[in-house]
Amino acid sequence: MGSPNGGIIGVVNPTSFGKCTVTSQTSSGSLTTQPGTRLINYAVIAGGGGGGADVGGGGGAGGLRIFENQSVCGATAYPATVGAGGASNTKGSTSTFLSNSASGGGTGNGSPAPTLFPGGSGGGGRFSVAGGTGNIGGYTPSEGNNGGNSIPPFGCFGGGGGGGSAAVGTTTTPPTAGPGGAGTNITPYFSPTIPNSGVFAGGGGGGGGTSSQPGGTGGTGGGGAGAKGCAPVRCGTAGTVNTGGGGGGGGEGASPKVGGAGGSGIVIVKELNKASGSWPLSAQFKSQKSGTWPRLLASVSFDYLVVAGGGGGGGNPGPGNNGGSGGGAGGYRTSFPGGTKLTLQEGSYPITVGGGGAAGATPAGSIGTSGTPSIFSTITSAGGGGGISSTGNIPSDNDGGSGGGGVQGCRVGSGNTPPSSPPQGNPGGAGAGSGGGGGGGAGATGGAASGSTGGNGGAGSANSISNSPITYAGGGAGGGYAAAGSPGPGGGGTAGSPAGAGSANTGGGGGGRSPGNSAGGTGGAGGSGIVIVRAPGPSNISVSPGTNTVTTLPAPAGGCKVATFTVSGDLTIS
Repeated sequence: MGSPNGGIIGVVNPTSFGKCTVTSQTSSGSLTTQPGTRLINYAVIAGGGGGGADVGGGGGAGGLRIFENQSVCGATAYPATVGAGGASNTKGSTSTFLSNSASGGGTGNGSPAPTLFPGGSGGGGRFSVAGGTGNIGGYTPSEGNNGGNSIPPFGCFGGGGGGGSAAVGTTTTPPTAGPGGAGTNITPYFSPTIPNSGVFAGGGGGGGGTSSQPGGTGGTGGGGAGAKGCAPVRCGTAGTVNTGGGGGGGGEGASPKVGGAGGSGIVIVKELNKASGSWPLSAQFKSQKSGTWPRLLASVSFDYLVVAGGGGGGGNPGPGNNGGSGGGAGGYRTSFPGGTKLTLQEGSYPITVGGGGAAGATPAGSIGTSGTPSIFSTITSAGGGGGISSTGNIPSDNDGGSGGGGVQGCRVGSGNTPPSSPPQGNPGGAGAGSGGGGGGGAGATGGAASGSTGGNGGAGSANSISNSPITYAGGGAGGGYAAAGSPGPGGGGTAGSPAGAGSANTGGGGGGRSPGNSAGGTGGAGGSGIVIVRAPGPSNISVSPGTNTVTTLPAPAGGCKVATFTVSGDLTIS
Protein backbone atom coordinates (compact mmCIF):
# COMPACT_ATOMS: atom_id res chain seq x y z
CA MET A 1 0.00 0.00 0.00
CA GLY A 2 1.39 3.39 -0.93
CA SER A 3 2.45 5.92 1.68
CA PRO A 4 0.22 9.02 2.02
CA ASN A 5 3.45 10.99 1.90
CA GLY A 6 4.17 9.80 -1.65
CA GLY A 7 6.81 7.25 -0.64
CA ILE A 8 8.52 9.39 2.01
CA ILE A 9 8.48 7.81 5.44
CA GLY A 10 6.82 9.95 8.11
CA VAL A 11 3.50 11.34 9.27
CA VAL A 12 1.13 13.30 7.08
CA ASN A 13 2.09 16.96 7.72
CA PRO A 14 -0.60 19.58 8.41
CA THR A 15 0.77 22.61 6.58
CA SER A 16 -0.53 26.15 6.77
CA PHE A 17 0.56 29.04 4.59
CA GLY A 18 -1.39 31.93 6.06
CA LYS A 19 1.44 34.50 5.64
CA CYS A 20 1.07 35.42 9.34
CA THR A 21 -1.78 37.73 8.37
CA VAL A 22 -3.58 39.31 11.34
CA THR A 23 -7.22 40.41 10.93
CA SER A 24 -9.21 42.37 13.52
CA GLN A 25 -12.97 41.84 13.20
CA THR A 26 -14.47 44.95 14.83
CA SER A 27 -18.13 44.26 14.00
CA SER A 28 -20.23 41.17 13.39
CA GLY A 29 -19.81 39.61 9.96
CA SER A 30 -17.72 37.00 8.17
CA LEU A 31 -13.95 36.57 8.13
CA THR A 32 -12.56 34.77 5.06
CA THR A 33 -9.33 32.80 5.29
CA GLN A 34 -6.64 32.85 2.59
CA PRO A 35 -6.38 29.91 0.18
CA GLY A 36 -3.33 28.35 1.88
CA THR A 37 -4.44 28.81 5.48
CA ARG A 38 -5.03 25.66 7.52
CA LEU A 39 -4.16 26.77 11.07
CA ILE A 40 -4.98 29.93 13.00
CA ASN A 41 -4.67 31.55 16.39
CA TYR A 42 -7.67 33.59 17.46
CA ALA A 43 -8.92 35.67 20.36
CA VAL A 44 -12.57 36.23 21.26
CA ILE A 45 -13.25 39.30 23.41
CA ALA A 46 -16.77 40.17 24.51
CA GLY A 47 -18.34 43.58 25.11
CA GLY A 48 -17.55 45.25 28.43
CA GLY A 49 -20.18 45.95 31.05
CA GLY A 50 -21.49 49.47 31.61
CA GLY A 51 -20.50 51.34 34.77
CA GLY A 52 -23.01 51.69 37.58
CA ALA A 53 -24.77 55.04 38.14
CA ASP A 54 -24.45 57.27 41.25
CA VAL A 55 -21.30 56.22 43.14
CA GLY A 56 -21.44 53.15 40.93
CA GLY A 57 -19.07 50.27 40.57
CA GLY A 58 -16.93 50.04 37.46
CA GLY A 59 -18.14 47.81 34.64
CA GLY A 60 -16.49 44.41 34.31
CA ALA A 61 -14.40 43.70 31.22
CA GLY A 62 -15.76 41.42 28.55
CA GLY A 63 -14.50 37.85 28.71
CA LEU A 64 -11.22 37.20 26.88
CA ARG A 65 -10.34 33.78 25.47
CA ILE A 66 -7.39 32.74 23.26
CA PHE A 67 -7.21 29.64 21.06
CA GLU A 68 -3.98 28.42 19.41
CA ASN A 69 -3.30 26.23 16.37
CA GLN A 70 -6.94 25.73 15.45
CA SER A 71 -7.71 23.92 12.19
CA VAL A 72 -9.65 25.73 9.44
CA CYS A 73 -10.20 25.44 5.70
CA GLY A 74 -8.64 27.81 3.20
CA ALA A 75 -10.68 30.38 1.25
CA THR A 76 -13.62 29.89 3.60
CA ALA A 77 -15.86 32.47 5.26
CA TYR A 78 -16.39 32.00 8.99
CA PRO A 79 -19.04 34.03 10.85
CA ALA A 80 -17.95 36.17 13.78
CA THR A 81 -20.21 37.81 16.34
CA VAL A 82 -18.74 40.89 18.04
CA GLY A 83 -20.53 41.76 21.27
CA ALA A 84 -21.66 45.29 22.03
CA GLY A 85 -20.66 47.12 25.19
CA GLY A 86 -23.39 47.58 27.79
CA ALA A 87 -24.95 50.95 28.60
CA SER A 88 -24.91 52.26 32.20
CA ASN A 89 -26.27 49.57 34.56
CA THR A 90 -26.28 47.06 31.68
CA LYS A 91 -24.23 43.94 31.01
CA GLY A 92 -22.06 43.60 27.88
CA SER A 93 -22.89 41.17 25.05
CA THR A 94 -21.28 37.88 24.06
CA SER A 95 -18.71 37.52 21.24
CA THR A 96 -18.41 34.24 19.30
CA PHE A 97 -16.08 32.72 16.70
CA LEU A 98 -15.78 29.08 15.54
CA SER A 99 -18.42 28.05 18.10
CA ASN A 100 -16.36 29.40 20.99
CA SER A 101 -17.78 32.29 22.99
CA ALA A 102 -16.65 34.83 25.57
CA SER A 103 -19.16 36.22 28.08
CA GLY A 104 -20.16 39.88 28.25
CA GLY A 105 -18.77 41.88 31.16
CA GLY A 106 -20.96 42.38 34.23
CA THR A 107 -22.37 45.83 34.90
CA GLY A 108 -21.16 47.84 37.85
CA ASN A 109 -23.57 48.02 40.77
CA GLY A 110 -25.45 51.32 40.58
CA SER A 111 -28.73 53.10 41.15
CA PRO A 112 -31.33 51.76 40.63
CA ALA A 113 -29.57 48.57 41.67
CA PRO A 114 -29.09 46.27 38.67
CA THR A 115 -28.81 42.51 39.01
CA LEU A 116 -26.27 41.73 36.30
CA PHE A 117 -22.98 42.01 38.21
CA PRO A 118 -21.49 38.63 37.09
CA GLY A 119 -19.90 38.38 33.66
CA GLY A 120 -16.76 37.55 31.73
CA SER A 121 -15.30 39.78 34.42
CA GLY A 122 -17.56 40.94 37.24
CA GLY A 123 -18.75 44.50 37.81
CA GLY A 124 -17.59 46.50 40.82
CA GLY A 125 -19.62 46.72 44.01
CA ARG A 126 -21.45 49.69 45.54
CA PHE A 127 -22.11 50.53 49.19
CA SER A 128 -21.90 47.19 51.04
CA VAL A 129 -22.66 45.05 47.97
CA ALA A 130 -19.73 42.89 46.85
CA GLY A 131 -18.41 42.97 43.32
CA GLY A 132 -19.72 40.53 40.73
CA THR A 133 -18.23 37.14 39.94
CA GLY A 134 -16.00 36.74 36.88
CA ASN A 135 -15.58 33.78 34.51
CA ILE A 136 -19.33 33.26 34.42
CA GLY A 137 -18.82 30.83 31.53
CA GLY A 138 -16.81 28.48 33.78
CA TYR A 139 -13.97 28.24 31.26
CA THR A 140 -10.45 26.91 31.74
CA PRO A 141 -8.34 28.96 31.54
CA SER A 142 -10.51 31.65 33.07
CA GLU A 143 -12.01 34.35 30.82
CA GLY A 144 -11.87 37.03 33.52
CA ASN A 145 -11.90 38.03 37.19
CA ASN A 146 -14.18 39.26 39.96
CA GLY A 147 -15.13 42.88 40.46
CA GLY A 148 -13.82 44.84 43.46
CA ASN A 149 -15.89 45.54 46.57
CA SER A 150 -17.09 48.84 47.95
CA ILE A 151 -17.25 49.71 51.63
CA PRO A 152 -19.96 51.45 53.70
CA PRO A 153 -21.23 53.99 54.55
CA PHE A 154 -22.98 54.71 51.27
CA GLY A 155 -21.85 57.77 49.34
CA CYS A 156 -18.82 58.48 51.53
CA PHE A 157 -16.58 56.09 49.65
CA GLY A 158 -16.79 55.25 45.97
CA GLY A 159 -17.62 52.15 43.98
CA GLY A 160 -15.34 49.17 43.49
CA GLY A 161 -13.40 48.65 40.29
CA GLY A 162 -14.65 46.29 37.61
CA GLY A 163 -12.72 43.08 37.08
CA GLY A 164 -10.23 42.82 34.23
CA SER A 165 -9.12 39.80 32.25
CA ALA A 166 -5.73 39.74 34.01
CA ALA A 167 -6.59 41.04 37.49
CA VAL A 168 -9.39 41.39 40.02
CA GLY A 169 -11.04 44.82 40.30
CA THR A 170 -9.70 46.81 43.23
CA THR A 171 -11.74 47.35 46.38
CA THR A 172 -12.40 50.99 47.29
CA THR A 173 -9.49 52.46 49.25
CA PRO A 174 -10.43 55.91 50.68
CA PRO A 175 -10.03 58.57 49.51
CA THR A 176 -10.15 57.00 46.03
CA ALA A 177 -12.73 54.74 44.41
CA GLY A 178 -11.51 51.36 43.23
CA PRO A 179 -9.44 51.18 40.03
CA GLY A 180 -10.42 48.66 37.36
CA GLY A 181 -8.56 45.38 37.00
CA ALA A 182 -5.82 45.17 34.37
CA GLY A 183 -6.37 43.70 30.93
CA THR A 184 -4.27 41.11 29.11
CA ASN A 185 -1.43 41.71 26.63
CA ILE A 186 -2.08 39.25 23.79
CA THR A 187 0.73 40.46 21.53
CA PRO A 188 2.76 37.20 21.84
CA TYR A 189 -0.03 35.34 20.04
CA PHE A 190 -0.75 37.91 17.33
CA SER A 191 2.41 39.89 16.52
CA PRO A 192 3.55 41.83 14.54
CA THR A 193 0.65 44.29 14.80
CA ILE A 194 -2.68 44.45 16.61
CA PRO A 195 -4.77 47.39 17.90
CA ASN A 196 -4.60 49.08 21.31
CA SER A 197 -0.92 48.14 21.77
CA GLY A 198 -2.07 44.54 22.21
CA VAL A 199 -3.82 45.01 25.59
CA PHE A 200 -7.53 44.22 25.95
CA ALA A 201 -10.34 43.71 28.48
CA GLY A 202 -9.49 46.13 31.30
CA GLY A 203 -12.07 46.82 34.00
CA GLY A 204 -13.80 50.16 34.55
CA GLY A 205 -12.93 52.35 37.54
CA GLY A 206 -15.46 52.93 40.32
CA GLY A 207 -17.33 56.23 40.63
CA GLY A 208 -16.31 58.69 43.36
CA GLY A 209 -18.36 59.58 46.43
CA THR A 210 -18.87 62.74 48.46
CA SER A 211 -16.25 65.38 49.19
CA SER A 212 -15.09 65.34 45.59
CA GLN A 213 -13.65 61.85 45.94
CA PRO A 214 -11.61 60.90 42.84
CA GLY A 215 -12.98 58.17 40.63
CA GLY A 216 -10.99 55.00 40.12
CA THR A 217 -8.73 54.76 37.10
CA GLY A 218 -9.67 52.41 34.29
CA GLY A 219 -7.71 49.19 33.95
CA THR A 220 -5.14 48.94 31.17
CA GLY A 221 -6.78 47.46 28.12
CA GLY A 222 -9.58 49.95 27.51
CA GLY A 223 -11.22 50.33 30.92
CA GLY A 224 -13.02 53.66 31.40
CA ALA A 225 -12.28 55.91 34.38
CA GLY A 226 -14.82 56.48 37.12
CA ALA A 227 -16.21 60.00 37.55
CA LYS A 228 -15.17 62.26 40.39
CA GLY A 229 -17.78 62.76 43.08
CA CYS A 230 -19.56 66.12 43.38
CA ALA A 231 -17.89 67.46 40.21
CA PRO A 232 -19.49 69.28 37.27
CA VAL A 233 -18.87 66.16 35.17
CA ARG A 234 -20.29 63.16 37.05
CA CYS A 235 -20.68 60.66 34.23
CA GLY A 236 -18.24 57.78 34.00
CA THR A 237 -15.93 57.45 31.01
CA ALA A 238 -16.82 54.86 28.39
CA GLY A 239 -14.63 51.82 27.82
CA THR A 240 -12.53 52.04 24.67
CA VAL A 241 -14.23 50.78 21.51
CA ASN A 242 -13.22 47.25 20.40
CA THR A 243 -11.27 46.44 23.55
CA GLY A 244 -14.00 44.90 25.73
CA GLY A 245 -13.10 47.45 28.42
CA GLY A 246 -15.62 48.09 31.21
CA GLY A 247 -17.23 51.52 31.59
CA GLY A 248 -16.37 53.81 34.50
CA GLY A 249 -18.82 54.29 37.37
CA GLY A 250 -20.83 57.51 37.74
CA GLY A 251 -19.96 59.89 40.58
CA GLU A 252 -22.06 61.18 43.47
CA GLY A 253 -24.10 64.35 43.05
CA ALA A 254 -26.97 65.77 41.04
CA SER A 255 -28.03 64.13 37.78
CA PRO A 256 -26.73 63.21 35.27
CA LYS A 257 -24.44 60.76 37.05
CA VAL A 258 -24.64 57.67 34.88
CA GLY A 259 -21.89 55.16 34.34
CA GLY A 260 -19.93 55.04 31.13
CA ALA A 261 -20.81 52.50 28.45
CA GLY A 262 -18.68 49.40 28.11
CA GLY A 263 -16.36 49.10 25.12
CA SER A 264 -17.45 46.82 22.30
CA GLY A 265 -15.66 43.52 21.82
CA ILE A 266 -13.45 42.25 19.02
CA VAL A 267 -12.34 39.01 17.32
CA ILE A 268 -8.68 38.82 16.27
CA VAL A 269 -7.36 36.10 13.95
CA LYS A 270 -3.79 35.28 12.92
CA GLU A 271 -3.43 32.95 9.93
CA LEU A 272 -0.32 30.89 10.59
CA ASN A 273 2.65 29.82 8.52
CA LYS A 274 3.50 26.34 9.69
CA ALA A 275 5.47 23.72 7.81
CA SER A 276 7.60 21.01 9.44
CA GLY A 277 8.87 17.57 8.45
CA SER A 278 9.16 16.11 4.94
CA TRP A 279 7.08 16.58 1.81
CA PRO A 280 7.18 14.76 -1.52
CA LEU A 281 8.22 16.74 -4.56
CA SER A 282 4.71 16.39 -5.94
CA ALA A 283 3.27 18.24 -2.93
CA GLN A 284 5.93 20.94 -3.19
CA PHE A 285 5.27 21.41 -6.89
CA LYS A 286 1.51 21.63 -6.34
CA SER A 287 1.91 24.24 -3.59
CA GLN A 288 4.41 26.26 -5.62
CA LYS A 289 2.05 26.28 -8.59
CA SER A 290 -0.90 27.43 -6.48
CA GLY A 291 1.18 30.10 -4.72
CA THR A 292 0.77 28.58 -1.25
CA TRP A 293 4.31 27.27 -0.66
CA PRO A 294 6.15 29.33 2.02
CA ARG A 295 8.64 31.92 0.87
CA LEU A 296 10.83 34.43 2.63
CA LEU A 297 8.69 37.49 3.25
CA ALA A 298 10.07 40.92 2.51
CA SER A 299 10.61 43.14 5.53
CA VAL A 300 11.09 46.89 5.71
CA SER A 301 12.43 49.04 8.54
CA PHE A 302 10.49 52.29 8.84
CA ASP A 303 11.16 55.59 10.50
CA TYR A 304 7.87 57.10 11.64
CA LEU A 305 6.13 60.24 12.84
CA VAL A 306 2.75 59.67 14.50
CA VAL A 307 0.78 62.76 15.60
CA ALA A 308 -2.70 62.45 17.12
CA GLY A 309 -5.62 64.87 16.88
CA GLY A 310 -5.53 68.00 19.03
CA GLY A 311 -8.04 68.76 21.78
CA GLY A 312 -10.83 71.30 21.32
CA GLY A 313 -10.44 74.71 22.99
CA GLY A 314 -12.67 75.95 25.82
CA GLY A 315 -15.69 78.18 25.20
CA ASN A 316 -17.08 81.18 27.06
CA PRO A 317 -20.57 81.71 28.57
CA GLY A 318 -20.78 85.39 27.67
CA PRO A 319 -19.96 88.90 28.93
CA GLY A 320 -18.39 89.14 32.36
CA ASN A 321 -16.80 85.69 32.26
CA ASN A 322 -13.24 84.44 32.03
CA GLY A 323 -11.77 83.32 28.73
CA GLY A 324 -11.65 79.63 27.80
CA SER A 325 -8.40 77.71 27.97
CA GLY A 326 -6.53 76.29 25.00
CA GLY A 327 -6.76 72.67 23.85
CA GLY A 328 -3.75 70.41 24.21
CA ALA A 329 -1.84 69.21 21.17
CA GLY A 330 -2.13 65.63 20.00
CA GLY A 331 0.52 63.21 21.17
CA TYR A 332 3.77 63.33 19.15
CA ARG A 333 5.85 60.17 18.75
CA THR A 334 8.73 59.75 16.30
CA SER A 335 11.82 57.68 15.55
CA PHE A 336 13.33 60.30 13.24
CA PRO A 337 16.16 61.03 13.36
CA GLY A 338 18.23 58.45 15.18
CA GLY A 339 15.53 56.53 17.04
CA THR A 340 14.52 52.89 16.93
CA LYS A 341 12.88 52.02 13.62
CA LEU A 342 9.86 49.75 13.30
CA THR A 343 10.37 46.65 11.13
CA LEU A 344 7.32 45.17 9.39
CA GLN A 345 6.96 42.15 7.12
CA GLU A 346 5.27 42.02 3.75
CA GLY A 347 1.53 42.61 4.06
CA SER A 348 -1.09 45.29 4.58
CA TYR A 349 -1.23 47.41 7.74
CA PRO A 350 -4.04 49.73 8.85
CA ILE A 351 -3.08 53.32 9.64
CA THR A 352 -5.32 55.48 11.85
CA VAL A 353 -5.14 59.27 11.62
CA GLY A 354 -6.75 60.82 14.68
CA GLY A 355 -9.40 63.50 14.38
CA GLY A 356 -9.33 66.82 16.20
CA GLY A 357 -11.63 67.20 19.20
CA ALA A 358 -14.83 69.22 18.98
CA ALA A 359 -14.80 72.73 20.43
CA GLY A 360 -15.87 73.30 24.03
CA ALA A 361 -19.41 74.54 24.56
CA THR A 362 -20.44 77.79 26.23
CA PRO A 363 -21.65 76.75 29.75
CA ALA A 364 -19.16 77.34 32.55
CA GLY A 365 -17.26 74.18 33.37
CA SER A 366 -17.78 72.62 29.95
CA ILE A 367 -14.77 71.02 28.40
CA GLY A 368 -13.59 70.65 24.82
CA THR A 369 -13.54 67.14 23.44
CA SER A 370 -10.22 65.32 23.46
CA GLY A 371 -8.65 64.52 20.12
CA THR A 372 -8.55 60.89 18.99
CA PRO A 373 -5.43 58.70 18.74
CA SER A 374 -3.28 58.14 15.67
CA ILE A 375 -1.91 54.60 15.25
CA PHE A 376 0.88 53.00 13.21
CA SER A 377 1.34 49.32 14.06
CA THR A 378 2.44 49.22 17.73
CA ILE A 379 2.88 53.00 17.97
CA THR A 380 -0.11 54.90 19.36
CA SER A 381 -0.15 58.64 20.04
CA ALA A 382 -2.91 59.87 22.36
CA GLY A 383 -5.32 62.66 21.48
CA GLY A 384 -4.80 66.06 23.05
CA GLY A 385 -6.84 67.08 26.11
CA GLY A 386 -9.65 69.60 25.78
CA GLY A 387 -9.70 73.17 27.02
CA ILE A 388 -12.21 74.39 29.63
CA SER A 389 -14.91 77.05 29.48
CA SER A 390 -14.63 79.83 32.06
CA THR A 391 -14.45 78.33 35.57
CA GLY A 392 -15.26 74.98 37.09
CA ASN A 393 -13.99 72.08 39.14
CA ILE A 394 -13.15 69.64 36.36
CA PRO A 395 -11.77 66.14 36.98
CA SER A 396 -9.06 64.54 34.85
CA ASP A 397 -10.92 64.76 31.56
CA ASN A 398 -8.47 67.22 30.01
CA ASP A 399 -5.41 64.95 30.15
CA GLY A 400 -3.98 63.70 26.87
CA GLY A 401 -0.96 63.48 24.59
CA SER A 402 -0.54 67.10 25.68
CA GLY A 403 -2.90 68.43 28.33
CA GLY A 404 -5.53 71.11 27.95
CA GLY A 405 -5.03 74.42 29.73
CA GLY A 406 -6.63 75.19 33.08
CA VAL A 407 -8.89 77.99 34.27
CA GLN A 408 -9.20 79.63 37.67
CA GLY A 409 -10.06 77.06 40.32
CA CYS A 410 -9.32 74.08 38.04
CA ARG A 411 -6.42 71.73 37.55
CA VAL A 412 -4.48 71.75 34.29
CA GLY A 413 -4.49 68.74 32.00
CA SER A 414 -1.54 66.38 32.30
CA GLY A 415 0.52 65.59 29.22
CA ASN A 416 2.12 62.30 28.17
CA THR A 417 -1.05 60.44 29.16
CA PRO A 418 -0.81 57.47 28.84
CA PRO A 419 2.94 57.61 29.41
CA SER A 420 5.45 56.85 26.66
CA SER A 421 9.23 57.21 26.46
CA PRO A 422 10.34 59.68 25.30
CA PRO A 423 7.30 61.74 26.41
CA GLN A 424 4.67 62.37 23.72
CA GLY A 425 3.64 65.76 25.08
CA ASN A 426 3.47 68.27 27.93
CA PRO A 427 0.97 69.64 30.47
CA GLY A 428 -1.31 72.58 29.81
CA GLY A 429 -0.73 75.97 31.42
CA ALA A 430 -2.44 77.14 34.61
CA GLY A 431 -5.36 79.54 34.61
CA ALA A 432 -5.19 82.66 36.75
CA GLY A 433 -7.47 85.59 37.42
CA SER A 434 -9.76 85.84 34.42
CA GLY A 435 -7.46 84.19 31.87
CA GLY A 436 -7.32 80.61 30.63
CA GLY A 437 -4.05 78.72 30.34
CA GLY A 438 -2.57 77.68 27.01
CA GLY A 439 -2.73 74.08 25.85
CA GLY A 440 0.39 71.98 26.14
CA GLY A 441 2.53 71.33 23.05
CA ALA A 442 4.89 68.57 22.00
CA GLY A 443 7.90 70.76 22.73
CA ALA A 444 6.81 72.85 25.72
CA THR A 445 4.31 73.21 28.54
CA GLY A 446 1.40 75.54 27.88
CA GLY A 447 1.85 79.08 29.14
CA ALA A 448 0.13 80.22 32.33
CA ALA A 449 -2.44 82.98 32.23
CA SER A 450 -1.53 86.30 33.78
CA GLY A 451 -4.24 88.51 35.23
CA SER A 452 -6.83 89.04 32.51
CA THR A 453 -4.59 87.77 29.69
CA GLY A 454 -4.68 84.19 28.47
CA GLY A 455 -1.62 81.95 28.37
CA ASN A 456 0.33 81.09 25.24
CA GLY A 457 0.01 77.65 23.68
CA GLY A 458 2.98 75.37 24.20
CA ALA A 459 5.36 75.12 21.26
CA GLY A 460 5.27 72.09 19.01
CA SER A 461 8.25 70.12 17.70
CA ALA A 462 9.90 70.32 14.28
CA ASN A 463 10.59 67.17 12.27
CA SER A 464 12.29 66.61 8.89
CA ILE A 465 11.11 63.07 8.16
CA SER A 466 9.61 64.36 4.88
CA ASN A 467 12.95 66.06 3.98
CA SER A 468 12.07 69.56 5.18
CA PRO A 469 11.51 70.82 8.74
CA ILE A 470 7.83 71.11 9.63
CA THR A 471 6.55 71.86 13.12
CA TYR A 472 3.70 69.79 14.53
CA ALA A 473 1.61 69.53 17.71
CA GLY A 474 1.42 73.11 19.00
CA GLY A 475 -0.92 73.95 21.88
CA GLY A 476 -3.99 76.14 21.51
CA ALA A 477 -3.90 79.70 22.83
CA GLY A 478 -5.70 80.52 26.06
CA GLY A 479 -8.42 83.17 26.07
CA GLY A 480 -8.63 86.00 28.60
CA TYR A 481 -11.16 88.54 29.84
CA ALA A 482 -9.16 91.32 28.21
CA ALA A 483 -6.64 89.71 25.85
CA ALA A 484 -5.67 86.40 24.36
CA GLY A 485 -2.46 84.44 24.46
CA SER A 486 -0.57 83.38 21.34
CA PRO A 487 -0.97 79.98 19.70
CA GLY A 488 1.85 77.46 19.96
CA PRO A 489 3.98 77.07 16.81
CA GLY A 490 2.94 73.82 15.15
CA GLY A 491 -0.70 74.41 14.29
CA GLY A 492 -2.10 75.68 17.60
CA GLY A 493 -5.40 77.54 17.23
CA THR A 494 -5.77 81.25 18.00
CA ALA A 495 -7.86 82.51 20.90
CA GLY A 496 -10.49 85.02 19.90
CA SER A 497 -14.08 85.73 19.07
CA PRO A 498 -14.51 83.41 17.24
CA ALA A 499 -11.74 81.11 18.43
CA GLY A 500 -9.49 79.50 15.83
CA ALA A 501 -9.25 75.78 15.13
CA GLY A 502 -5.98 73.89 15.25
CA SER A 503 -4.46 73.48 11.78
CA ALA A 504 -5.42 70.35 9.88
CA ASN A 505 -2.89 67.49 9.91
CA THR A 506 -0.69 69.10 12.55
CA GLY A 507 -2.38 67.86 15.73
CA GLY A 508 -2.62 71.45 16.96
CA GLY A 509 -4.92 72.23 19.91
CA GLY A 510 -7.93 74.49 19.44
CA GLY A 511 -7.90 78.04 20.76
CA GLY A 512 -9.95 79.25 23.73
CA ARG A 513 -12.82 81.74 23.40
CA SER A 514 -11.66 85.31 24.09
CA PRO A 515 -12.10 88.06 25.19
CA GLY A 516 -14.24 87.31 28.21
CA ASN A 517 -16.34 90.46 27.77
CA SER A 518 -17.58 89.40 24.32
CA ALA A 519 -20.72 87.48 23.46
CA GLY A 520 -20.53 83.85 24.49
CA GLY A 521 -19.41 81.19 22.07
CA THR A 522 -17.50 77.98 21.61
CA GLY A 523 -13.77 77.45 21.48
CA GLY A 524 -11.88 76.28 18.41
CA ALA A 525 -11.82 72.65 17.28
CA GLY A 526 -8.60 70.67 17.49
CA GLY A 527 -6.57 69.99 14.35
CA SER A 528 -6.48 66.50 12.85
CA GLY A 529 -3.35 64.39 13.19
CA ILE A 530 -0.98 62.89 10.66
CA VAL A 531 1.11 59.73 10.17
CA ILE A 532 4.31 59.78 8.08
CA VAL A 533 6.56 56.75 7.52
CA ARG A 534 9.90 56.68 5.74
CA ALA A 535 11.44 53.58 4.12
CA PRO A 536 14.70 52.86 2.24
CA GLY A 537 14.66 53.52 -1.49
CA PRO A 538 14.47 49.89 -2.70
CA SER A 539 11.32 49.24 -0.67
CA ASN A 540 8.08 48.53 -2.50
CA ILE A 541 5.29 50.29 -0.62
CA SER A 542 1.88 51.68 -1.53
CA VAL A 543 -0.95 53.46 0.27
CA SER A 544 -4.72 53.80 0.14
CA PRO A 545 -7.00 55.69 -0.26
CA GLY A 546 -5.75 58.04 -2.94
CA THR A 547 -5.76 61.06 -0.61
CA ASN A 548 -2.61 59.63 0.96
CA THR A 549 0.68 59.79 -0.97
CA VAL A 550 4.03 58.09 -1.52
CA THR A 551 6.93 60.28 -2.67
CA THR A 552 10.57 59.51 -3.45
CA LEU A 553 13.00 61.93 -1.86
CA PRO A 554 15.81 63.49 -3.90
CA ALA A 555 19.48 63.34 -2.96
CA PRO A 556 21.04 63.48 -0.42
CA ALA A 557 18.17 61.52 1.17
CA GLY A 558 19.21 58.52 -0.93
CA GLY A 559 15.92 58.04 -2.74
CA CYS A 560 14.04 57.17 0.45
CA LYS A 561 10.30 56.73 0.06
CA VAL A 562 7.94 58.69 2.30
CA ALA A 563 4.31 57.66 2.79
CA THR A 564 2.12 60.45 4.16
CA PHE A 565 -1.27 59.67 5.66
CA THR A 566 -3.60 62.64 6.09
CA VAL A 567 -6.60 60.34 6.50
CA SER A 568 -6.91 56.80 7.83
CA GLY A 569 -6.00 54.10 5.32
CA ASP A 570 -3.68 51.18 4.65
CA LEU A 571 0.07 50.80 4.11
CA THR A 572 0.97 47.84 1.88
CA ILE A 573 4.44 46.27 1.69
CA SER A 574 5.02 43.97 -1.29
